Formats: sequence, C-alpha cells, structure tokens
Amino acid sequence: MADRDTLPLPLEVRARLAELELELSEGDITQKGYEKKRSKLIGAYLPQPPGVEPSMPQERRTPATPSSSSRYHRRRSSGSRDERYRSDVHTEAVQAALAKHKERKMAVPMPSKRRSLVVQTSMEAYTPPDTSSGSEGEGSMQGEGTPTSSQGSINMEHWISRAIHGSTTSSTTSSSSTHSGGSGAASRLADVMAQTHIGMSGPIAHLSLKRKTVPGTVENGNSGLRRSCEFGSDLAWPPLESEENHSAPPDVTTYTSEHSIQVERPQVSTASRTAPKYGNAELMETGDGVPVSSRVSAKIQQLVNTLKRPKRPPLREFFVDDFEELLEVQQPDPNQPKPEGAQMVPMRGEQLGVVTNWPPSLEAALQRWGTISPKAPCLTTMDTNGKPLYILTYGKLWTRSMKVAYNILHKLGTKQEPMVRPGDRVALVFPNNDPAAFMVAFYGCLLAEVVPVPIEVPLTRKDAGSQQIGFLLGSCGVTVALTSDACHKGLPKSPTGEIPQFKGWPKLLWFVTESKHLSKPPRDWFPHIKDANNDTAYIEYKTCKDGSVLGVTVMRIALLTHCQALTQSCGYTEAETIVNVLDFKKDVGLWHGILTSVMNMMHVISIPYSLMKVNPLSWIQKVCQYKAKVACVKSRDMHWALVAHRDQRDVNLSSLRMLVVADGSNPWSISSCDAFLNVFQTKGLRPEVICPCASSPEALTVAIRRPTDDSNQPPGRGVLSMQGLSHGVIRVDSEEKLSVLTVQDVGTVMPGGLMCVVKPDGVPQLCKTDEIGELCVCSIATGTSYYGLSGMTKNTFEVFPMSSSGAPISEYPFTRTGLLGFVGPGGLVFIAGKMDGLMVVGGRRHNADDIVATALAVEPMKFVYRGRIAVFSITVLHDERIVVVAEQRPDSTEEDSFQWMSRVLQAIDGIHQVGVYCLALVPSNTLPKTPLGGIHLSETKQLFLEGSLHPCNVLMCPHTCVTNLPKPRQKQPEIGPASVMVGNLVSGKRIAQASGRDLGQIEDNDQFLFLSEVLQWRAQTTPDHVLYTLLNSRGTIASSLTCLQLHKRAEKIAAMLAERGHLQDGDHVALVYPPGIDLIAAFYGCLYAGCVPITVRPPHPQNIATTLPTVKMIVEVSRSACVMTTQVICKLLRSKEASAAVDVRTWPPVLDTDDLPKKKPPQLYKPSNPDTLAYLDFSVSTTGMLAGVKMSHTATSAFCRSIKLQCELYPSREVAICLDPYCGLGFVLWCLCSVYSGHQSILIPPSELEVNPALWLLAVSQYKVRDTFCSYSVMELCTKGLGLQTESLKSRGLELSRVRTCVVVAEERPRIALTQSFSKLFKDLGLHPRAVSTSFGCRVNLAICLQGTSGPDPTTVYVDMRALRHDRVRLVERGSPHSLPLMESGKILPGVRIIIANPETKGPLGDSHLGEIWVHSGHNASGYFTVYGDESLQSDHFNSRLSFGDTQTIWARTGYLGFLRRTELTDASGERHDALYVVGALDEAMELRGMRYHPIDIETSVIRTHKSITECAVFTWTNLLVVVVELDGSEQEALDLVPLVTNVVLEEHYLIVGVVVVVDIGVIPINSRGEKQRMHLRDGFLADQLDPIYVAYNM
Repeated sequence: MADRDTLPLPLEVRARLAELELELSEGDITQKGYEKKRSKLIGAYLPQPPGVEPSMPQERRTPATPSSSSRYHRRRSSGSRDERYRSDVHTEAVQAALAKHKERKMAVPMPSKRRSLVVQTSMEAYTPPDTSSGSEGEGSMQGEGTPTSSQGSINMEHWISRAIHGSTTSSTTSSSSTHSGGSGAASRLADVMAQTHIGMSGPIAHLSLKRKTVPGTVENGNSGLRRSCEFGSDLAWPPLESEENHSAPPDVTTYTSEHSIQVERPQVSTASRTAPKYGNAELMETGDGVPVSSRVSAKIQQLVNTLKRPKRPPLREFFVDDFEELLEVQQPDPNQPKPEGAQMVPMRGEQLGVVTNWPPSLEAALQRWGTISPKAPCLTTMDTNGKPLYILTYGKLWTRSMKVAYNILHKLGTKQEPMVRPGDRVALVFPNNDPAAFMVAFYGCLLAEVVPVPIEVPLTRKDAGSQQIGFLLGSCGVTVALTSDACHKGLPKSPTGEIPQFKGWPKLLWFVTESKHLSKPPRDWFPHIKDANNDTAYIEYKTCKDGSVLGVTVMRIALLTHCQALTQSCGYTEAETIVNVLDFKKDVGLWHGILTSVMNMMHVISIPYSLMKVNPLSWIQKVCQYKAKVACVKSRDMHWALVAHRDQRDVNLSSLRMLVVADGSNPWSISSCDAFLNVFQTKGLRPEVICPCASSPEALTVAIRRPTDDSNQPPGRGVLSMQGLSHGVIRVDSEEKLSVLTVQDVGTVMPGGLMCVVKPDGVPQLCKTDEIGELCVCSIATGTSYYGLSGMTKNTFEVFPMSSSGAPISEYPFTRTGLLGFVGPGGLVFIAGKMDGLMVVGGRRHNADDIVATALAVEPMKFVYRGRIAVFSITVLHDERIVVVAEQRPDSTEEDSFQWMSRVLQAIDGIHQVGVYCLALVPSNTLPKTPLGGIHLSETKQLFLEGSLHPCNVLMCPHTCVTNLPKPRQKQPEIGPASVMVGNLVSGKRIAQASGRDLGQIEDNDQFLFLSEVLQWRAQTTPDHVLYTLLNSRGTIASSLTCLQLHKRAEKIAAMLAERGHLQDGDHVALVYPPGIDLIAAFYGCLYAGCVPITVRPPHPQNIATTLPTVKMIVEVSRSACVMTTQVICKLLRSKEASAAVDVRTWPPVLDTDDLPKKKPPQLYKPSNPDTLAYLDFSVSTTGMLAGVKMSHTATSAFCRSIKLQCELYPSREVAICLDPYCGLGFVLWCLCSVYSGHQSILIPPSELEVNPALWLLAVSQYKVRDTFCSYSVMELCTKGLGLQTESLKSRGLELSRVRTCVVVAEERPRIALTQSFSKLFKDLGLHPRAVSTSFGCRVNLAICLQGTSGPDPTTVYVDMRALRHDRVRLVERGSPHSLPLMESGKILPGVRIIIANPETKGPLGDSHLGEIWVHSGHNASGYFTVYGDESLQSDHFNSRLSFGDTQTIWARTGYLGFLRRTELTDASGERHDALYVVGALDEAMELRGMRYHPIDIETSVIRTHKSITECAVFTWTNLLVVVVELDGSEQEALDLVPLVTNVVLEEHYLIVGVVVVVDIGVIPINSRGEKQRMHLRDGFLADQLDPIYVAYNM
C-alpha cells in the first residue's frame, strides 16, 4: 500500500498493517473496521494539519446548534412542548444523516453525456412549489425548508447544513483546468478516487465526454459501412502468438488501495481547501499494475472501488445444488422488533346526537332553506383576480336544481322512452372554477333521484388517467354527461362540431345545465322528496395505485349521517361562513363545501385552484375579508401562503375557529401546520384552531380533531422510530435520533363510528396496541361498495375483524380505510401512511410519502422544481424496488443534479435504511399531472416501465439494492474417470460422441490427391464444361470460366510467378482480390507454380485507415514473398492514403495479373508429398484474434470429398454461392469444390446485394438452383431489404420451390430468429421451411457440420438457460420460462467424428452436459501458422487426447461449447440420428458469479426491452458487466434505456449490469461473417473512442 512506502513507520506497525490487510481481504473485518484500526495504527505517524489535535476522531463533529444545547433547559422553564417534537426535525435529521455519510462519502462515478444532451434551458420565473406527493392525488407541499424570516435571523437549518457540508461549494478539487481537455478532468477524477478512500468531502468530479477525434482513427467504426457484407471491418489484434500482451483485464475486485495523500480534516469553519493533485490519469493503475490511461477505465475503477465496500445486508451462505439457481428468500431477522402490547380495544366515537331540527334528508334541507330564506347566500365564486364573480343564493339553488331535475327526467329521449330514469348514473363534468354550476347539477340529480358521478374535465383525448375514468363511466352504464356552457365550449370538437369519443369512454350525450338552455317545469310538477334511504346518492371516483379507477357508491342514508357527524364534530351552526380551497367534486371539499354546508345553511366562499396558482395568499385574504369561521385547506395551501405572506400587512385570522387540514394524515402535514402556526400566531391564529383530519374515499371522514376552546391541552404528537415502523411496530423515539417520523394526531373517531386496527395483509386480525395496521371503521357513514365489483367490495366494505381467539369482534361489517396507523393514548388516532403508498422491500415496509419527505428535505427549494417528486416501487427479481423520479429546476447544472442525487441516496439510506434502486430526474413540467396539478403517479410509473419517461439524469443502484441474487456457484471438485464411466452407465447416459458416415469407395476423380491434378484432368476430359459463372449487381453474367480457360489462365499466372516473382517452391503468395474469377485463377496459378496461396480481403477504398493495416498484417504474418492483385488494388496499395495508414515501403513485391505473359511455364510443379501445405487460411475470430491455419493437400482433398458426398455434387449440378471467398467454408465452396466435383458454381459477391438486395434470390430462381449457400449478413440483408417486396418479387416470377438446401455458412450458434423470419418471409415464394439450415465450422476444422441433401430435417430443442449456465443441458417445453431455442447446426460431415469433452479436465462428458466440441477428421487443419514457430501455446488445439476413456485418438479442440443429442429420427443408413447443437465460443463466454454466460443470450434479452434498441453487445471488464446498446431514436431516449436494460438482465439472467453505454447505430463492430467483435468494442470503450451518447455507471 502506498502509505507504507512514504511514511517512516516502525517495523512492527508495518507488520500489523499487513495483518490488517490480510484480515480485510479474507473478509474477517469490514472495510470500516479496517479503516478505523488502520488510522489508529498510523495516526501517530501522520503529519498533523495545523489546528487539529491528534486525538480528534475521524468522524466530523456536527456543530452543536443552539437549539440542541439549550433544549432541555427551555423545556423546563417555559412548559412548552418538548423540543424533540419540533416538526422540522426531519430536515435536521436529513442534514445530520448526510453529514454522517460524509465520512464514508460515496464516490459515485458521474455518468458521461454527450454535450448535445446537456441542454441548459433558461430559468423560468420561479414559482412556489407545486403539489406533488408520491401517492396523494394532488400531493402536498412540504414545509421542510420553510423560510422563517419572521424570526428575523438567518434560517438556522440552512446555516447548519452549510457548516456541516464544510463549504462544499468552494472545494472543487481541481480549479485550474475544468474543461480544458482530458488531463484536468483526469486529475480531478484521481482526486475523487483519493477522496473515496479518505472520506474527504467534495463534489463528485464532473466529467462529460466531449466528442474528440484521435487523429488517424476513424471515428465511427468504418464510416457507416459497418453492415457491409463484403468489407466488414475485420479489425485484427496482432496474431495469436502475441497474445500475452493482451492479457485478460485485471480483476480488481479484490484490490483496495489507499492513496498516499494527506488531507486536512476540514473543520467546520475552513473556507476552502486544496486537494493534492495527480498530474494525470496516467498514474492510475488497475489491479495488477496495468496502467490505464483513459477516463473510462478510471471511472470503472472508481465504480469497482465503490462497489467493494461491504453491502449492508450480509448475504447468508447456504448450499444450493449447483444445478438450480435459487433466489434468496428474505428470512426474517431474529432481532427485528416485534409487537409486545396487548390486543387493541376497538374505539367507539361519541353518540351521534339526533338534534330535533336536523332534516330527514339533504334534499329536504335544500327545500327548507330555498323556501324560507331564499335570499341567504349559499356559495360565492371567485374570478382569477380574486373578485367575487357570482353569488348563488339558497333560493336560486333550489329553483335551478328543480329545473335540472325536471329536464333530466323529461327532456332527454322521448316520452315513451326517456333516456334517464331514477336510479340511473349520469356523469358530472364541471371545471374547477365553476362550483355553482356543479352544485346546481349535483342537487338536480339528487332531486331527480339519479346518481351523479362527478369526474374531471377531459382536456385532450389522451389525458393521463382519463382512459381509466372512461372505463368507470362505461361500467356504471353512464350515457349522459351534464356540463356547463363554458366547459362544453372548451371540450375538443371534431370538424363537424361533434365532441369526439374520448379514448376508452362510452358514447355520451352532453347536456348543458345552464338555466337559459332548460325548459321550465310545469306548475304542477314537483320533485319527490323522501327521507334518506338505502338508495345510492352519488358515486365518488378513486384512482388506485395501479392507475385503475374505481367508483365508491355512497347511499343516501350514509350521505345524511356523514353530514350530521361532521356537523356535530365541527360544531357547525346556521349561516356560518366557510372558505373552501379544496376540490369540491370529491373528498373533504365535497363533504364540507357542497353537502354539509347546505344541511346547515352555511355560506361557502370557494377559491379555485387557478386563483391559488396566481395568488397563494387568496384564501387567507378571503378569511379576513369575510371574517370566516372555518377554512378547509391542504398542507400545500398553508405552505404556499407561508412562502408568499411577506408582503401582507393587515392579515387577521382571529375570526377562524377551525382550520380543517384535509391531508392531516400525510407525514409532512405536521411541518406545514407547525410552520404556519409559527408565522400566523402573531396574526391572531390560535393554536387550537388547526384541525387535521383523515379521510378516504371508502370510509369518508375517518377522524377529525375537534376545535376546542381549551388551549391548554396540547395536541398529540408521536416521534416514532422509522426502523420500528418498517417492521410495523411502534417504538417511540429510538436512540438513533436521525431516523424518526414525527406524526400528529388526527383527532378522535367520528360520532357514531367504531374503529379498530387490523393487520394489513392476510386475515383481518386485530393488531396489538404497539403495532401499525390498517384502520377499519364500522359506521353508517361510509361508502358501501365499489360499483360493479363484488369481489373487491367484499374485501374492502365487508370486513369482519377477528380477535386473537379467532372470533369476529362485531356482527356488523367494517370498512377498510386504506390508511395505516394506530390508536394512541386518549383515543387519539395517528396515521403513519397509506396502503396505496406502501412498498415492501426485503420484508420491510416503507411509505412512499415518507421517502418523498426525506428527498425533499435535501435542499428542496434549491433543486427540485416546485417540490415535484414521485416515489413508487417496481417489481424486479421477486422484490419491490424503490424508484424516485423528480423534476429538476430548469437552471440546474449537471453538477447540481448529480450532487443532489448522491445526497438523496445517502439521506434515504441513512434515515430509512433502504436502498433506492433508481433515481431519475426529468426536466421541469414534464411528469404527467392529475387534474389539480399533482403528479399522476401510476402514469409516471407506466412511462418509466415502458421507457418513455425521457429523464435527463438517471442513477441506478442495483449493486446496493439487489441482495437476493442466487449464491455464486462453487465448482465441485472433479471426480475420477472410473466413477464417471460408472456414473454414465448407471444414469443411463451415454458418452456424448457421434460421427458422420464413412467417406466410402473411391470414384474416378478421387484418385487424385492434389487439386492441381484434378484441374488438369478436367481440362483434358471436359475442356468446355463451365465451372464458374460470376454475376454482377444487375443479375447478368459478368464472366464465366470453363475447365480449359481456368487451366490456361492458371498456367500463365504460374509462368508470371516464376518469371517476375523469382519464387521457389513453397513460397507464400498473398492473393488480394475482390470476390470473383481472378481470385480462383490466381489460386490455381499458385498451385501450378508450387507456391502456397493465402487469400486476403482487399482494403476498402473508402476506409483505408482501418482496413489496410489488417491486410498488411496478414501479408507480414504469413511471410508472403509476394502479393498478387489487380491493377486497381495495386494503385490503392501505393496511394497517399495508404502511406498514411501503413508503411508502404515494406510491402513485398506486388504483381498485378491484369496483363499476363503470353507464354506457358516450362513445366507445371508436380507435388510429391500430400502432407505438404496446399494453402493457408487466415481469419479474424470474433474475439479479434488473427489466426492462420495450415491446410495440407490431404486435408483439402478430404474436405472437398466430404462436401461432395454430403451435398451430392456432380458435374450436372448447379450451386449458387453468395459468400465471402476469403476463409473457411466460404473459400472452399467458392474456389475448390467446383474443380473437385465438377459442378457449376454461380458466384454472387455479397457486396453486390447492397445495390440490389434481390440479386441472390433472383439468381437462385432464374437458374433453378437446388442448393445454395449464403452468410447471415446476406440473409439479414434479404430479410430487412425485401420484407415489403415479396408481392412484387412474386410478380417478377421469383420462385423458390426448387430449393432443396439453403445453408447459412457460420462459425457460431445458429441465429434461429433470423433463419425463422427468413423462412416465414419467403414461404409465399415457395421456399420450404425445412430447406433452411446452417453449417458449423471453426479454425481447427473449417466445416464440421453441413445439412446436405439427404438425411432428416434440422431439429430445434428448447433448453433451460439456467441449467446451461452450470454447463448442464436440460430440455424443457417450448415457451416455458427461461427456455432457449437452439437449432441443430446441420448434419455431421462424412469422415468426421465428434466428442464432447470437459474443457478443463479433458474428460469425456455424458450427453446431458455442455462441453467443448472436439473433432477428429481427415480434413482437420494441421496447425496454426505462426511466425515464431511458438506453437506450444496452441499445440493442444490440434492434438489433444482425452484424459481417460479413449486416450489414443488425437482430437482437435474447436473452442466451442455444445452438446450432442440422440434424436428419434433415422438417417440414410437407418441409424438413429445424432444432432449437434452449438451454444457458443469458449473465448466469448463470460464467467460471472461462477456461472458461464453467453453474450448472445444477454444481448437477445436486452434487444427485446425497447423498440429503439437496434443492436446490443456485452462484455466484462474487471468482473463488471458492460452493456453497449445502439439507439435508433432521439438522443433524449438514451436515458430511458438504462433502467430497462438493468431490469431485464436482472430478471432473466440474475446479473447486475455495471455499466450501460448508449451509442449511435453502427458503433458495434462486426466482422465479415456478420459476427460482433466484442473485444474490439471493449478496447474502443476503454480507450474512450466510442463517442457514446450516454454512459451510466450503476452503483
């Protein structure tokens, strides 16, 4: 460790330090314990910064604030409430929690964004905080950071937090070069890394990757030509033997470094401090000392270091059979708090006193006041300037509602067939600024005995949640909607003036209720006024957690009883004035401002939301102006008034006898109440006036604090431990002062009601007195059902609570209120949260509202726009995960947002002890709103889950949150050979081996061992037989070759080689040709001259910089004595661009074959030894390794013969080939097979398909070809390019019914989705689905399997992906979870034997195991061709032996994992058919958590998650999984992908993604075979060359 070398430490201290480190690495002590002991050990030797005495512990001391020091004295002296009960305790707690965290500061690597994403919008005029809690409909605003200017001093909390944070603002770590390029940023990063370990605070270094182009590299893969089949970027690493330089990335997860940097412990007062600087990031090293000079790897290093800190929940070890991965189930912690109290006793409210003059029904009350005092004011409405707009008197209300009642019943439909009859439901659609029209319509419905369903005005056809409201209307059978004139005019209209049908809504008749539109009822018509009965009075809508809307039905008797109970508990009297700020259509606003007010002939002053927005003080002004006795508000209204009250002089609130706080059950209403009282007490507000109440749509008013005259009895307060609450237990004020929730009582049970608390889930059993549960109420005054939903109704409105003995406590049903809480001493009701906001994470319960409150206490007004925060949970991997979404202020910088995010994480972690899974910031005003401006929670969640939230910042923390992953797999110790053999026999498994048929008897051309001899023989026997036909992009023949022509050209080339090249036998010649006939002639010319040819893909003229170095490398590595090519390419090799890319002076002689000498060579070379080299085959593997294999003459002939037999090739046959002719089977089919078998090859260069995608299929159809070969890139081009043209192709006569085999030549797992979509697409053109199959080859054997003509169809099996990770094969049904379809890779070729072996132990495996495919065959390559002859490294690739069993046979190792399966099908010889399934390359497979993952499986999952992800590649770096996705869409969508990608990989693969990189289309490099080159991508990413749109580092 660095410190030991720089500090003069005595030996014993050093020894002890080494011991400590060992303990840490063994996991015997935690990181924290380690740091503590370590600092103790070396503390004495550290140079002390001035002013810090050595004994000062590592923790920061938070300054003792005056409030905390003088707390208890003040309490004694003034007899006021205990200081602990101050409600702003939460803000303090949050700041303290953050201060505590400072010590182990999370060094979160900042995500990198492209500059275009960092948009700075202009700051809008800053408005007071908006309404938005997590679960509240309109949400409420938090009194956390309330300005307390009335105290005349600077806001204490603000000062404290400034002090605690030790002037974070001025401590930017590197002041000099902020954005001047890499080095400044890198040095700041290094500083952050230093802070990581020392616990120094300071902002997280902000890195933003700008586009920067390194000279000489092509920025974007190969300039947009990536998907080109012909010239894919075959970027290569140096050849195999230099592999050592590219050792696998170091695993740094076991490495903990403490940089030797001394940092002053800042005291609270220090104004700024300088951090030591590294000169540059070059000094950073990763794990085993590999220096890394890029910012990306620096960030990853930082992430790794952060992740190394121990997670809080210790993972228990338990044994799992390594076959099954079990997700850990959260076991209850034995030490968790459990309820200990007695069983609670149901609480009864006071008797509901029946007063003699109470009316028998609400309509009767209206008739009474309308006739005896018609001039009395009933409702005053306001305009947006706060001027009275209109006064509705009781007389007008009575006559107008009668008129509405008459018109509803008699003027809709016909006399015989009225549209609305008594008992029918009608919708009430009125805007929030027109309570008078609503009131008239509501009472009109009551008089007509129809059921009003008040809903919000639909503004557009796609309003958030409006569709669900439509479902409610449909299920209630609503056909008529009552509305006001102004509202009717404002609804969206179609061109014909019709109101369109809103999405999900039933067909409605819109009926305007203004008097002028209605006809007068006849003199003799009179509404039928009955006593209140059990008929439904109205239906109130309620939005559930999931966004669905339910209708709660309220009966007339419940309506009346509820009004009576409110009148009694609030002490309402006739003609009182009441100011109502709440929504009058539902909930407390409806109950007080529309219903109870009429029963008592009160005067309501209604304040619309639009006025509150303009003037938050309007309600207070109206209270003063009208000397109102009562006001109904929410805590946000109090908060807004506080923010705006400064400029008011003449406020006098002494007339108020009751201030009803409608959301008194919210955790933060208490702080609004306290702050409001604090400020307005001087303006005549009496403390006992504040009356919080609790209500729910189902149970109406649940409890309300009574307005008392006795100001001595203080209201109830509880300071509850959050830890206890999360276990459902009430523990008052734990030792841990930080995590407490202060709650206030909401008064006592309603008159005439009975309340109990039951367990929130399972059987409704009574809770104990110290247990939190759901409140249930038994009373006449509750809702009776959810309209039309009997099952849910039973669970909510017909609950029979049971005592511990199991007996019901009452014969009457109770109603669940949806509120969580308890009944405290003195019968006071306390609410701790809502069922809807409940999130159960890891077995502990958290309330969304509490988390919102905590997040807001982290500098709410500075950062979050109008306090708009949504908190919800999503289910990922069988547990709920918390998501926090906040709107950020328009002027906030990246730095601010990241600072805020990391502090919110720490605050929530410190106070709730729960991790936040995802924290997303969106631009201001972009979250979906409810009608009153709150956040529409379920809609937000929906947008988040479908990836259309478009956040501007995202921080995911899966590493900290997800603790239920399966335990990493431990490899079992190997068992010996004997037990394997016995085990295989016992369990009935056979050893997995299979072979193709014998090569059979020899035919006439098979006597030749050398291809050159076969060609000479054909030139003599069938000189004019056409062997090759080359097509151009128009589908016409560009050129063709007969046997004789080929022979003649080959002779001329041999002559030229001898003459101009002066080559000896066995010299190597590089052939650099485009796909075509020249290549074939040059190949045979080399054989005729006794040279060894190497085919090389020519450089791409538009992209020389990346393609030419590969050509040069192959020429050098293959030790070519000369290069043969065409004139065009010859010029290209010597061009100016070429000399910029490579050193052109070192090329061997370049011969162009365009003008050949006329003469024949003196004599053709006669090869004598068939084991000598025929040609070299060079190819770039998917891992980016360049490997050349040696093909002998024997192997080449055996290969051709094997293919001839499998595909039944004869001179009369025609085969269409659309492949690259440079390596593998593609080269063999293009150049060798026709000469050997004599069939005609129709050659179609894949590059021509870019011009004309139908070229290949049209050729196949035109030449009536039965067998054709293509590559995946060609198939993809056809599928994508011709998808919509099948009809037009049919009309052009394209006919594929003759095709017997269409083989995709590949070196990978068959891409089943692509082959299936290809088959489906061209089925209409006659293509038989069974014709499409794949082949399989690799470096050691260029073709192992190939479907061929006879033999059973290729089969598909479904295997369990989880078993596959454990190298087991378990077959499952199609469509079962975790199933993976695998297609057989074609039939095993004649002369090929296959066995499946364990790649580590080299023992044979049974056929239920996944293992390495080993192959024994006459056409195996004879070894790698390497420059230095250093073949020891790969020697066993070509000659391996099994460790037991058949130890004699020599096998070649393919490097691919797969398995064999004996099928029910029989092959030509009548034997059972063995199918080979290739799963993936060993090099590509990723070992994570002890299991083997194949990148393609993860990539498939990722591509499915979002429509904008076009391609994906994954790789690992230091045990972190990195996922790169290509985004086809706007850059704004980039951040939507981060949570989706993280979720799907967790759900389907049980892996945590470390880094998500979003890039442009075409960035993921692909080689000529269409395979992704993940290692190149990894290098590009680490070297910072991808220019990503966004990089997210998951915590």
